[in-house]
Amino acid sequence: MEEREHRVSRRQFLTYTLTGVGGFMAAGMLMPMVRFAVDPVLKKGAGEEMVAVAQVKEITTTPQRFEFTIDQVDAWHESEEPRTAWVYKDSKGEIVALSPICKHLGCTVNWNGDKKNHPNRFFCPCHNGLYEKSGKNVPGTPPMAPLDLFHMEVKKGTLYLGNVKPRGEV
Repeated sequence: MEEREHRVSRRQFLTYTLTGVGGFMAAGMLMPMVRFAVDPVLKKGAGEEMVAVAQVKEITTTPQRFEFTIDQVDAWHESEEPRTAWVYKDSKGEIVALSPICKHLGCTVNWNGDKKNHPNRFFCPCHNGLYEKSGKNVPGTPPMAPLDLFHMEVKKGTLYLGNVKPRGEV
């Protein structure tokens, strides 16, 4: 009698078999999708990339616009992103690399952009934003914060720039 009680019927056998096979198939299909979605989160960051921008001997006391590209990785998409920096030497001879992105609405500022009314300042033409040469915002104009600085290094007479870092008062 006990032997009959523990027997598996054909219907139960097929149910168990199909459920097991279906589970393995579902797991086989879901695992690549889960990996695809989670993989970028688990990847280690490569750290900050420093890009050669200019020779130190080329840099003057007047802000100059230097354009360069960085390798940008957004999850699965890799691309080259163009960047721009305003670079000059201050009164102490130290190199300053400013972001050209206005802190008001993200427009691009230009050095001496309004020579007639605001000489020797960074000018944002979109909303008449003004910055001093140091990148400090001029009170009474739209920008509420100074221009950001680039992380920089000098190696063997070459200026390398990295990511932009926000700053407080200059």
